Amino acid sequence: MMARMTGSPGSHIRRSFRLGAVVLALSGGPAFAQTTNLRLADTFPASHYIADKITKWFMQTATERSNGAVKFEYYPAEQLGKAKDMLTLVGNGVADIAYVAPSFVTDKLPLSGVAELPLGFTTSCQGTRAFYSLANEAGVIAQRELAPNNVRLLFTVVLPPYQVFVRGRDLKSIADVKSLKIRTSGKAKELAVRALGAVPIQIATPDVYQALSRGTIDGMLFPYSSIYSYDLQDLTKSATQGANFGSFVVMYVISERKWRTLPPAVQETLRSVGREATERGCQISEAQERDDQERLRVKGVSEIALSDADKATVEREMSGIGRLWAKELDDRGKPGTLVLDAFEKASR
Repeated sequence: MMARMTGSPGSHIRRSFRLGAVVLALSGGPAFAQTTNLRLADTFPASHYIADKITKWFMQTATERSNGAVKFEYYPAEQLGKAKDMLTLVGNGVADIAYVAPSFVTDKLPLSGVAELPLGFTTSCQGTRAFYSLANEAGVIAQRELAPNNVRLLFTVVLPPYQVFVRGRDLKSIADVKSLKIRTSGKAKELAVRALGAVPIQIATPDVYQALSRGTIDGMLFPYSSIYSYDLQDLTKSATQGANFGSFVVMYVISERKWRTLPPAVQETLRSVGREATERGCQISEAQERDDQERLRVKGVSEIALSDADKATVEREMSGIGRLWAKELDDRGKPGTLVLDAFEKASR
């Protein structure tokens, strides 16, 4: 029987990492009998902070801690396929590890979208730690969704709460969003946009620049920390701040079939480095959010500070989305309410 976790998910992650480091130090470290080569694929541009500061760090650190016994072939920027194809690429062995976004494969990973709902968490680390506790190892998402898809989580980042960014006008109040065509990703943010009276349009992140520049969309739900990474700063005129219109889950998963072929020492290295990458990643995400928000402010992008009336409107419109999302999954025979309750408890 698995012991119930006490304390916050974040403290659990940090304690687990420290304990793992102590065990490795006392044992002299794991024994590596052979070299393991792993193909890792994602879709982030090279300039994106997740690829540059988190994914590359994960690969480098795993290689260093294995004394060179774990090596990676890295395929960034859609070299092996589109974001919607990443889960399939891991499943058929084209990639051993891949970035998978639940937003782009909602038919296969609907439960993982729980962290993309406009819920109560206000920072990347708060959302990341809660999601990690559900998606890692024996968590409910790991068991009920990732395992049936034959993958397991290595590390994850839940991005800071998304804001509304628009191109052609200055937002004066949240009512100005009505009827605008707003880019979304995933069911959760689609529900949020509809609740605001806007028109949701599902577009993969790498395609947002073209859609915004051509006028296919009027704006998008995005975090501040991704605007510069996708070169959207010159197409952005105004944005909300301090709201939560949902978020985005970044997962790097490994094929379960590949995992079972790895020596125990390699498994433990990937597991421990993944835990650390998760904690490191959310802290980097929060810092990037602050820095890029300031860069946009200096550039002249106007921010709407929601009035008390707007805050009440947003809270009212967003409050029922989680339960609606959960009920839709419950009706499909999936444990939506169970997962939602678990995430809300973990994120407190």
